[in-house]
Amino acid sequence: MIYERIKDEKNILDVDLLTELNKNGQNLAMEELNKVLLQFEILGLITVRWVGKDRRRIEIAERPSTTADSGSG
Repeated sequence: MIYERIKDEKNILDVDLLTELNKNGQNLAMEELNKVLLQFEILGLITVRWVGKDRRRIEIAERPSTTADSGSG
């Protein structure tokens, strides 16, 4: 559900994501969200960048397409 929300938004601030998840019935603490975000970042699904002292911007990672340009033959 967390990844789907990030994917829908393309980019979102961590505090906004946490607020939206909690509004939708997910009772998450920032610590729990941080663990999930770290796993996603390690898997290469997202990138996380600091945009202020206490805020991070979460984005879907851009992946180069390796199969789209391969020729048949």
